[in-house]
Amino acid sequence: MKQSFGNRFGDFMAEKGFYIVLFLCVAAIGISGYYLVSTLSAPQPEQPVSGYVSVTVTPAPEHSVPPACPAVTAPPTPVMPSTAPPAATPKPALTAAASPAPTAAPEPTPQPDTLPSFFTWPLKGETIHPYSVETLAYSETMGDWRTHDGVDLAASPGTPVMATANGTVSAVEQDDLMGTTVTITHGGGMVSVYANLMAQPQVEVGDAVRAGDVIASVGETAIAESAQAAHLHFSMYLDGQPVDPAGYMPEV
Repeated sequence: MKQSFGNRFGDFMAEKGFYIVLFLCVAAIGISGYYLVSTLSAPQPEQPVSGYVSVTVTPAPEHSVPPACPAVTAPPTPVMPSTAPPAATPKPALTAAASPAPTAAPEPTPQPDTLPSFFTWPLKGETIHPYSVETLAYSETMGDWRTHDGVDLAASPGTPVMATANGTVSAVEQDDLMGTTVTITHGGGMVSVYANLMAQPQVEVGDAVRAGDVIASVGETAIAESAQAAHLHFSMYLDGQPVDPAGYMPEV
C-alpha cells in the first residue's frame, strides 16, 4: 500500500532525525565559534572614559642635599711697581723749651720717731690757769667745774706765738669753743696745740717749722675762755693723751 508523504517524512525523521539534530548542533556550535573568533580579533574602537579619576600621589621623601659650594676664584695678585720706598723723614729733636721737665710734687716732711731734744715756751707770760686734768678747776666763763688740758699764758693781743719744737703744721682750724687753733706734729707721738689766736695765723698746713719760729699771734677768739684776761691757751699731747707742758719746758 502506498504511504503518504507525511508518513514517509515521519518515518525518515524517526530513522534519521537523531543525526540531523546532531548535525545542526555541530553546525550551530561551529558558526558561533567562528563569529566569536572574528569578533575578538577585530580592532575595537576606543571608548570614551566618563567620570573623574581620583589619583593619589605619594611624594617621595626629601633628602637633605647640601648646597653646592661655589667655586672660589682667587683674586689676581696685584703687581706692585718696583720702586724704592721713600726715605723716612727724621723727626725733629725735642728741645728743653718744647718739652719742659715735670715738676716733682713736694714730698711731706717725714717725722722723726723720737721726741724732739729741745723745747721752748711759745711766749713769755705768767700762767693764769694751770694744767689740771686729774682734778677739776672752776671755769669763770662757763661757770662750772671742769678739767683743763693745757696752760693759759697771759699775753696782750697781737703777741707773737712761737713753735715749741721742730715739727710740721698738721692743722689750722676754727674751733667753736677755743677759736683759731694751730696744731704741730713733732714726732715721737708728741703734738702741740695753740688756741685763742688771731683769725689769720702765719703758717699753713704742711709747713715745716723749727723751735722758736713765729706761727701766729695771741687773739681773743676762744669763747670758752672769754671771761679771762687776754692769754694763749697752750696744750701738749703724747700718743693722744694730754700731758703737762711744764714737764717738757725749760725753767724760766
